[in-house]
Order: sequence, then structure tokens, then C-alpha cells
Amino acid sequence: MDRRTVLGALAGISGTAVAGCSSFNRESDGQTSRVDDETAHELATQFAPTLYFDVHEPWFATDPRPYASERDGETIISGFDAFDGYHEQYSEGTPPNPTVFYHVVEYDESPLAAVQFWLYSVFDQFTTNFHWHDWEVLHVFVDTETGDPQLYVASSHSRKVPNNEFLDPDPEMIPRVLSELGSHSSALSVNDVPERFQRIAVEDLLADITNTAIEGLEDLADIELPIAYGLPRDEGSRLPFIVPEYEGAPIYDHERLPSVTRESLIDADLTIRSYDTLTSPPTNLPTRETGLVFRHREREGNADADADVEYDLVPSGELEHIAGFTGPQLSFEFAVPDVVEDAIAGHITTTETPWNQPRYDNPAADITVTAHRAALADRYDAVGEPASINTVATHITEAITADDAPENEGLTTTESTVESIVLLESEPEAVPTFGGVAIVQNVPPGEHRLTVNGAGRAPHSERVVVSGDGTTTGAGVGGEIPLVARDRATKVEFIGENAEIDLSAVAVEDDFAGRLYESSVEGNDAVYVHAGGAYTAEVRDSDNAVGAYRVNPPAEGKSAIRIERPETGKTSLALFVADIVEETRAAVASHSEGNKENSGSSNDVEGLERALAAVVEAARKAAERARASDRGRADKQLDTVAERLQRVASRLTEVSDDLPEPLSNAAHNRMKQANRRTEQARNAENL
Repeated sequence: MDRRTVLGALAGISGTAVAGCSSFNRESDGQTSRVDDETAHELATQFAPTLYFDVHEPWFATDPRPYASERDGETIISGFDAFDGYHEQYSEGTPPNPTVFYHVVEYDESPLAAVQFWLYSVFDQFTTNFHWHDWEVLHVFVDTETGDPQLYVASSHSRKVPNNEFLDPDPEMIPRVLSELGSHSSALSVNDVPERFQRIAVEDLLADITNTAIEGLEDLADIELPIAYGLPRDEGSRLPFIVPEYEGAPIYDHERLPSVTRESLIDADLTIRSYDTLTSPPTNLPTRETGLVFRHREREGNADADADVEYDLVPSGELEHIAGFTGPQLSFEFAVPDVVEDAIAGHITTTETPWNQPRYDNPAADITVTAHRAALADRYDAVGEPASINTVATHITEAITADDAPENEGLTTTESTVESIVLLESEPEAVPTFGGVAIVQNVPPGEHRLTVNGAGRAPHSERVVVSGDGTTTGAGVGGEIPLVARDRATKVEFIGENAEIDLSAVAVEDDFAGRLYESSVEGNDAVYVHAGGAYTAEVRDSDNAVGAYRVNPPAEGKSAIRIERPETGKTSLALFVADIVEETRAAVASHSEGNKENSGSSNDVEGLERALAAVVEAARKAAERARASDRGRADKQLDTVAERLQRVASRLTEVSDDLPEPLSNAAHNRMKQANRRTEQARNAENL
């Protein structure tokens, strides 16, 4: 996907329902009953999936029962016991107790059954989080009259991220699950390339999911972007994994984990200790490679003849006596570019028991694609029609300097080289991006703080308002959030406390990249910007009056820039016009001084300089009149500013060929900004 395609799609989704982001309509689904043991075993054997693990995967599908203990009269699985016990038994190539658990239910008075395959791992280590225990599931919806599968649903990272789903799979093809490294998120493989994930159909090769795309995307490009997490490392994306810590020390140093070493975790080539210790995004992270392949030991035929490990297929009912999977909380922190640099998340919960989840007895609750639920609802009365939910979507990019701008005075945005993590403050679990796109489903209505972290990048935080009417909200500006490498980041702080205005919103625009940040605020706010840009900082008050400030970060991008007690109205806007035009005049004068040999050209450029100086003079007088509460004379001076800006435009057109192209580009962009702010000043009610 190219950047413009995604941005065009995301920019158009605000206020419209998005295909592929519907949800669970549990209340309208029929009741289910467990099928008899013999039928359940036959169906489970028929659809038992082949499992493909990453070459660096340390935690394979296993049986938790060897690690059971009693506590207060209940059977539990302790995180310490499972984690350490697993590694005590583990040896390279022969993981302990390879097991998949199955659960089969049939919808009452309906020929629709669902075969669930539950996979348990003792630990989860990923780029967004890590926790004790991990359960993933593959649902196979089957027509009991024809014996044909209707829909595959493979669980993604959380209920906030669309699952990987495939409607009407080939009955002759064995289901395959591609397990993501560390997180065990389940991608599907249903085509003729068993070990790879294919998001989009290519020639005669089927896509591995039938998740629908963002509506209208087909008009923007010749390809579609199915909304599902998929398998980013298999699609060429880079994901850095975090080294888990507990009580301030790496988890492998804990005294209750004597069998766990650094080598027990994900390979060091893929991990970092923390996101904020890197000064720039990592560039040498390997993509996915297939390691061990599991198949059911009773599988007939040679379709999986190359499998490395045979797993046991066990009814999940044999686990239902387990009351819980326990372990102390493992935390992660999201840095927030607030004035006080606080954190909004430090919590990760351990996994729930599958048999206490709604989807255990109603697998249709896990269908996340509107078209798939609608298809099953059309075929079977037991499945309710889809119900829309609230979704937040955004595309995470990277801010870099622009080639057509003066050095360190203009930006552009480009595709991110490393995936990021996104968290809404109302949600307990962060979600990863895929191809730079972040989707969060089932978001409660109201105002949320959305925070984005990326390895080696400064954090980004903004407020997002979700309407609550089943629509999708595009976070960022036009659905895009550009992050900045830490070694080029400068923090711009808006200090609204003790200001004469009630600061309600702020925005930041670069001369070349345009609007990069926009958010409502309460009192104070902060945003990290690239040191190689030149910015207009916009503020608004509770009456929607506008003010503007010129921001030019130092090239090294270290010290913060503070806009203290911001103002709105004619004075602020007129002073901004004076600042941006004076900045342009100084750049033109510097060029003219160094090119005196061409007298004709030099005279024309000096004429432009004089025209710019005239604008600066008029804008400063307008600010003085406004500061003195002389509205009439301030407006008259602003009319003069507008007239003189028109003369600058004519002069600039005449001498554009005599200026370096980057300077000419910058001058044109800045004069557009000056004209816009002049017009706002003329229309401003407050002084």
C-alpha cells in the first residue's frame, strides 16, 4: 500500500461505517449445545489445523495441566510454575507436551456447528505487551448437513483488532494457522503457499483472508487493503520485541524462574530493552521465517508430511475444572508528550480461561467482519445480523526532511520502517499497527486520549472524540499521525494555565508537509516536532477564536519550545504575519547579498525584499493598533497588509527563476500562510 492510498481512504471514513469493522451481535445469536463426544472428535479430527511457528518462537502450543496446583480449594495454573516448568522440560526442536484443545458446539435447531481449536502457550512476549499464559483460538464454522466449512475465524491480538477470517474455504484443504512470533496471534493460510501470509490476491493466488476493505478504497488504487491484523513480519514489516521485566529486573533474573534464561526468550536480534532508549528506529530487524511445523498425529494422508512435531488433540472439557491462570501483573509504560511527561498505561492482565468467555459457547461472537456475519445470518437463522460498533483508525507515518525545502526548513512524510503501538487511555490493551495502519474496535463513545509509541521515536498523544453512532473516527490529521525520530525531535509546549484565554485546541503545520497535528486540549498540551521543519503553531480558545505563532526549532532539536499564555485574535495573528514574512525577507536578503554579480537579477530580488519589508512594517503596525484596542485602525492596517501581500506575490512570480528552488518553494508556501492568517485577523472579533 502506498501512503496516499491509505490516507485517502482514512480521510474519507470519518462519519461513515467501515466494512470489516462490524462486531459481535451476541444478543441476537441463537443458543448452542455441545455435540456428543464421538461427533465432536470426528469434526475436530477432520479440521485439525496444521500450525506454522516462527523460527525464533520459544513457546509452542502445549498442555497446561502439568503445571496445575491447588489454591484455596481451586485448581489454578501459576504463571511462575508454567513458565519455569515448560523451560525445565524444553529442549531444542522437541517442545514439551504438544497439544491442541478442541470444543464443538451446535446451534440449536440449526445445521450450523462450530469447531474451536484452543492453543495454550505459557508466556507472551511481544512488541505491545507481555504476560503470563496465552490462549489463541481458531473457529471453524461447519454445515452439519453438507459437512462443508463455512467460515474460518482466527484470533488476532485482542478483541479490539479485527480477526483474520476466510469465508467459504475449500473443504479439501486442511486449515493452517501461521502463529505470530511471541504473541501467537493467528493468521490464516488457505492458498497454495502454506508457509506465507498473503493479504491480497495476486494473479491465481488466493488471499488468505476475505476480510473486506475500507469502503471507497477501490476508487483510489487498483488494490484493496483488507482490514485485519494479518502477519506483519511476513509482509515485510519490522517489529521490535520488548524484553520483559518484573519488579524492575529482567524476568529471567527472578528467583522463582531458575530454568528461564535470557536464551529462553525471543532472540536478542529481535528485541530491545525499551522504546525510549533508542535515538532512532531500528533498521536491522529480521522478517519472519518458518520454524517448527505441527500437525495432528491422527491426520491421514501426506498433506503435512513435512511436519516436524505431532500434537495431541484433547477435548477442552478436560480443562474446565481449572479456575484461573494466575501471575503477577507485568507492566509497560507509554510515554506521553505532556508537559509533565506522565504515563497513561501500566497494566497488562493475565489471560482469561476460555470457558468463561462468551465466545466459548457462542463462537459467532468472535466474527469481526460485517460481510461474514451477514453471510452466515443469511444462511442460518441462529446467527444474528451484524451490529455496527465504534472504530478508531489511523495511519502511522514518519516525518523526514523534504528535498524540495531549504535545509532544515521543511518536511514530508513517508511510510514508517518499523511498526508502532497504539493505546487509547480507556482501553487496557495496546494494539500494534500492520503496514502502519492502526485499527481499534468497540471503542466507547466520548473523548479519549490516543497515544502512539514507536521504537526510537518520540511519543505522540492527542485527544480523539468518538461519536458513538457506529461510525469510524480517523485519528490524526486526515487519518495520518507522523512520528519523529528521537534524535531529531523537539517538544513544542502550549502552556494555557494562567492565560487570558481558555485554550481549547492546538494545531501545528509545517511549511511543506502541511498540517501535522491537531487536538483539543484542557489547559496545557505538548507535541514533538521534527527539528528539520519550520512551523506555524495555531491555538484556539473556547469561542473558536484563532491565534498563531511561528516556531523554528534549533537544528539539533534538543531544547523544548514553550508557547506560554497564548493569545488569540488580531494582535496574535498580525504578529505572526510579521514574523513569517520577516523570516522570508531575511532569507531572500541573504541570497541577494551572496549574488551581487548579476545586477539585473539582484535588482529584482532586492525589489522582492523591499516588498516583503513593507508587509512586515504594516503587520507590526496592525498589531500595535490591535494591542491598543483601536479596532478600526487595526483593520485598516490589515487591509494594507493584504494589498502588500498581493504585490509580494507578483514580485515573487517575477523572480522565482532567480531564487534557488528550495527558497522559492518556501517563500510561496509562507506567503500562502501569511495570506490565510491575514484574512483570519481581518475577520477576528477579538483584538
